[in-house]
Amino acid sequence: MRNGLLAAASGAALLFGLGVGAAQSAETAKNVILFIGDGMGVSEVTAARYYQGVKNKLNFDKLTHTGFQTTWSLKPGDGPTYLPDYAPDSAATGTMWATGKKTIDERISQGPSTAENVPGKNYKTILEVFQAKGKRVGNVSTAEITDATPAVLASKMSLRGCQAPANMTLCPTETKAKGGLGSISEQMVDHQMDVVFGGGKARFDATGGKIAGGSDDGKTVEESATRQGQKLIYTKNDLDALKSSDMPVLGLFASGNMTTEWTGPQAIQGAGVEKHKCDTDNRPKVQPKLELMTEKAIELLSGGKRGFFLQVEGASIDKQDHAANACGQIGETVAFDKAIGVALKFQEENPDTLIIVTADHSHTSQIVAEDSTGTGDPTGYSDNLITKDGQVMRITYGTAGGPGPVATPPSQQHTGAVVPIWAKGPGAEKILGTTDHTDLFDILQGK
Repeated sequence: MRNGLLAAASGAALLFGLGVGAAQSAETAKNVILFIGDGMGVSEVTAARYYQGVKNKLNFDKLTHTGFQTTWSLKPGDGPTYLPDYAPDSAATGTMWATGKKTIDERISQGPSTAENVPGKNYKTILEVFQAKGKRVGNVSTAEITDATPAVLASKMSLRGCQAPANMTLCPTETKAKGGLGSISEQMVDHQMDVVFGGGKARFDATGGKIAGGSDDGKTVEESATRQGQKLIYTKNDLDALKSSDMPVLGLFASGNMTTEWTGPQAIQGAGVEKHKCDTDNRPKVQPKLELMTEKAIELLSGGKRGFFLQVEGASIDKQDHAANACGQIGETVAFDKAIGVALKFQEENPDTLIIVTADHSHTSQIVAEDSTGTGDPTGYSDNLITKDGQVMRITYGTAGGPGPVATPPSQQHTGAVVPIWAKGPGAEKILGTTDHTDLFDILQGK
C-alpha cells in the first residue's frame, strides 16, 4: 500500500510540474556557482528592478526556484550554547555557508568564543571540500578580496579586520611567527585557489606590510604569491589577456574596494530632496566590471574535468546601503544581475551547473511613497530617483547609528530580516521554503 501511495505522490508531483525538481535532485552538480549580493535584501532587488522600469525583467527572474533564508548569528559567551544575534555581520553570515556552522560577528570561519578577540576553533570550509574533490575553485568580489565574504572561503581568523601583515595587532597569536596561519591575505595566497579577482592590492603589496615568520618571512604577500607560482594581474587589459595556462591567477584591480559602477548624491534628511537620475558610468576603464570578471573566471575554471566551484560577490550593494547612496547601491545590484546573466548563459550549454543566488544579510533601504504634499518626508535619509518610467521613486534609509565614527549621513545598520534565495540546476529544489544559511554548506555539495 505504501509503495502505491508513493507512486501516486510521484505521479502527482509530475502532474503539477514538480518533476523538474525531482529530476534535478537525482544528480549532483558538476559545477557550482554561488552568488552573494552583500546586503541585498528584497528592497535592494526591487529598487534595481523599478529604476529600470516596473516591467523590466531581471536575470534573477530566470532562476527557477525561490525561497528564504534566516541569517542570525551568535553572541559571544562561555558556551556550549550561545544567545542569538538577530542582525549579523558579513563575517558571521559568510562563515555559515562556508562551514555549515554558526559563529559570532567579526569571526572568519572560526567557531564562537567568550569574546571577539579570543580565537575560536578553525572550521573546514566549502572551498576546501571542493578542492579535496579535485574541483577547480575561484573567488570573485568587487570589494577588497580580503573582505569578510570572500575571506570566509580560504581563511580562518578571529577578527575580520586582520587582513594583512600590518593589520595583525588585534590577532597577535594568529601570525605565522606565533605558529598561526597568518593574515587573511597570506592565507588567501597560501590556499592556492585557481582564480582570485577583486580589489585590495594594498593588503598584498608593501603597504600591507611584510610577512613575519614562515617560508616567506620578510616578503610582501605579493612576493609570496609569485614564489608560489601565482600570476599577478592588475588591469582590465591584463584580465582580457588571461589564458588557462596562466592559472593560478591573482587579480587585484584596485588598491582598496573597486569603484562603484554608478554614482549619485547621498540621501539627505527632511525637505528639499532633488529628483535626479543616476550617473551610470562611474567605474574607471582600467577596472573590469563584475560581469567580465565572472565571465573570465568561468572560462578559466570550466576546463577542469571534475568541474569547479566559484563564489561571486557583489560587495558594494552593502557598502552603498551603509552610505545611504541609492544610485551606488542600485548600480551595484544591476551589475550583480548582469553577472548572474553570464552564469545563466554558461548553464544553457552546461546544465550540470548549479547556480545559487542569495544575500548574506538584509539592509536598510526602503521604497516609500513619493512626497507630493511637502509634509510627508520620512524621518530618515531620503533620495528621489527618476526611473525609466518617468516616475519618481523615493528611497529612504532609517537605521543609522551603532558603533564606529559618525559619518554624514551616519552609517546605516544591517537589519535582521530573512533574505531571498534563488537557484537553478541540479539540486535547486533544496532551497525551497525557509532554510538557514548553514544549510547552504550541504546544499552546495548536493546533500
